[in-house]
Amino acid sequence: MRCVVVGAGLTGLAAAWELTRAGADVVVLESERRTGGVVLTERQDGFLVEGGPDGFLASEGDIQALARELGLGDRLVDQLAQGAMVWTGKRLEPLPLGRAAELLGIQTPMDVGAPTDGFRSFAGGMADIVEALVARLGPTVRTAQGVAGLAPSRRGWRLAVTGGSHVEAEAVILAVPAWAAARLVAAAGVLEARQLDDVVYAPSITVSLAYRSEQITGAREGTGFVRAADADGSVRACTYSWRKYPARAPQGFALVRAFLGPVDGDPAAVAHGELCGILGVTGAPLWGRAFHWSRALPRYQPGHARRVARVRERLHRLAPLDLAGAAFDGAGVSACVKSGREAARRVLGRLGMDPGAPPRGQPTRERSVRG
Repeated sequence: MRCVVVGAGLTGLAAAWELTRAGADVVVLESERRTGGVVLTERQDGFLVEGGPDGFLASEGDIQALARELGLGDRLVDQLAQGAMVWTGKRLEPLPLGRAAELLGIQTPMDVGAPTDGFRSFAGGMADIVEALVARLGPTVRTAQGVAGLAPSRRGWRLAVTGGSHVEAEAVILAVPAWAAARLVAAAGVLEARQLDDVVYAPSITVSLAYRSEQITGAREGTGFVRAADADGSVRACTYSWRKYPARAPQGFALVRAFLGPVDGDPAAVAHGELCGILGVTGAPLWGRAFHWSRALPRYQPGHARRVARVRERLHRLAPLDLAGAAFDGAGVSACVKSGREAARRVLGRLGMDPGAPPRGQPTRERSVRG
């Protein structure tokens, strides 16, 4: 059975992994030249810079279970520092647990665990798990091949790939942002999918700045700070990356990551200028790296889950086609892993394949006992 996964972010790669384990013939089509989506890690001269998410709640088991399946269990690391501060515009003050996301306007599910559970990441950054998935999936993953159209066919689905080629498949999983999924599904005949485009993506700029440790002279307790809503400034929050997780900066150096809204001019210069007053930074940074995300975290309108369920119900009347990702089932890397794998299991069930089958090339438990 050929299954096509559209999108090679963490959601799509997790879906492809689940499909491959069950024995499906999988193709992953990614419009960008790299995999991982918003998961982006850069490593240079002993520094480890995250362009997207830098970790996940320690209580979230889906991404950790996947990591162990991929042999990354010993790469999981716990956060070092605890707590956060709030910048009032005049001083840094302790911030009650769980308030940071609220101040930043981030929507978080209430059932993923208490904020005191802490966070975890990977020794080599969040790209560790993306790189492991790509390595295991091999040539299944095809980059720079976007999907321009989706239409029913005798086999199931016919996907128009940018460049003029086509791919036929019995089943498709769309692990793409809401606006892309809405267009493809509506064009395939499910007009209700247009409602999915009401998901709003907030823009984001992150700036990582490297310093010598002695350049930061001010308060730096906890994992970082967020700016109070009534405080002026472009820096909405700042993470002390070198204190949050191990081995993010060489000995004797510091690495901070600032989160900014839209700014005029160089984001690194803006961030450095504000951090000088907040953290008592002296001198110029050794270097700065800015990441621009025009559409970052999704924000859901009231009734979002009901609309997604309605579209999925409508899709169930067609050849296997499912939706997965932060646009539909909640933001956060672990939620994306869960969404991708659950979509794969639903597709496998519709294809009459066993979602719980062992990976290809491995014996079943019964054969192991007899063998």
